[in-house]
Amino acid sequence: MANYQNTNSLSTVGLLAALLVVLAGFVFAQEADTGRRAYILTVDDAIGPATRDHIVRNITLAEKDGVEVVVLRLNTPGGLDASMRDIIRKILAAEVPVVTWVAPAGSRAASAGTYILYASHVAAMSPATNLGSATPVQIGGGESDKSPSSWERARDALKKSRDGDEGVNATEEPKNLPDDAMGRKVVNDAVAYIKGLAERHGRNAEWAERAVREAVSLTASEALEQGVVDVVVSSLPELLEAIDGREVRMESGTRTLQTSGLTTVEIETDWRTELLAIITNPTLAYMLLMVGIYGLMLEGYNPGSLVPGVIGGICLLLALYAFQILPVNYAGLALILLGMALIGVELFVPAFGILGIGGIIAVVAGSVILFEGDMPEFRVNTAVIAGMGAGSALVFGGIVWVAARTLRRPRQSVRESMAGLEAEAIQDFTDGFGRVHLRGEDWAARCDHPVRKGDTVRVITLEDEGLVLSVTLAQSGNGNQ
Repeated sequence: MANYQNTNSLSTVGLLAALLVVLAGFVFAQEADTGRRAYILTVDDAIGPATRDHIVRNITLAEKDGVEVVVLRLNTPGGLDASMRDIIRKILAAEVPVVTWVAPAGSRAASAGTYILYASHVAAMSPATNLGSATPVQIGGGESDKSPSSWERARDALKKSRDGDEGVNATEEPKNLPDDAMGRKVVNDAVAYIKGLAERHGRNAEWAERAVREAVSLTASEALEQGVVDVVVSSLPELLEAIDGREVRMESGTRTLQTSGLTTVEIETDWRTELLAIITNPTLAYMLLMVGIYGLMLEGYNPGSLVPGVIGGICLLLALYAFQILPVNYAGLALILLGMALIGVELFVPAFGILGIGGIIAVVAGSVILFEGDMPEFRVNTAVIAGMGAGSALVFGGIVWVAARTLRRPRQSVRESMAGLEAEAIQDFTDGFGRVHLRGEDWAARCDHPVRKGDTVRVITLEDEGLVLSVTLAQSGNGNQ
């Protein structure tokens, strides 16, 4: 019996030991497998808040998972400066190397994309792609879209100086730049920023400056020849093979890439990124703002209807969240709010349409200047602005029409307007007195006939005291039962 028990104990211990070995092997295999992965992020849109969130969060995930490298497959026309700088800060401080690859063929890394490419630990391109045109776009709406901006004038002056004087240094700013402090400040800041990125990774800083000052561009082969990018490859496996063994400069020091034979994992955009991309679309954010304001206005005109107020409140909060992370001109937002207020006040103040017309003009003007910058992806569609302006005009026209009908209608006293209305008794009348419910309000009432709770009564008049209704049973027009 003792031998049997000892045998069982040994079997149990052996089984547990084998289970632990299997679990340990599984854990180590998972860790080893995770460490030999490459995460692939795809950006095929303008650089904005949603793009920033997608890249930053997944680089953080890659650091946590201990992957070998993150490949950013990039195709962008540019984007917002604030979002671009957040991405670059994350790349520069990342614990995992980031490879930016302009792909597939036909893609570009323009404007903000050029800065991100320069900031990456490895810069790569596919054949038939291009990069450049990194001149900062106009900010603030201070100049006409049809007139050249200050940095465009600076670029032209720079070109003329180089063409007319062979002794001008290619990296020296000419003396005859326009005296526009804001334009010079923006351009010079962008030049210093991209040159710093170029120096960090040993790339062509002179061409980077020209990309900012002159908005020049390069093809993939030209970029490789001039030391702007590190490799030109056609496919992802070819990219991983080409950068294998390359030393890159990380925040913690140099690191040798081991990318040959990595398992590639495509990181798709999740629901949060998709939702953020939808909400931060300037046209949709603008529509949410207008729906929110109109919803609250309708709730104010009809208290207790609830639906307009709930929908309006939700839309307004979503719009304000989007405005928090979009380049909003708050003067435009203030004009829209002022215009809506003027249209609303027109209902209560007889201003002969002056307030309403001024409100429509303010709404349209504010809508046009609501978002700053010249990026088409971050401006409100003009057709939507025209539609909202027409909608506001219709609302204003409706208010004026209602007001005009009200003014033409013969005025009645309160006593006359209440005569003939039906109410419901909410208690039995005692000694001829009781309470009735009329148009959402409870009134004291007097009747010469017995009235029970739930009976329908008709108002005869409002008595002289102004607080008591004189009523009769609705079933009998003359008061008899």
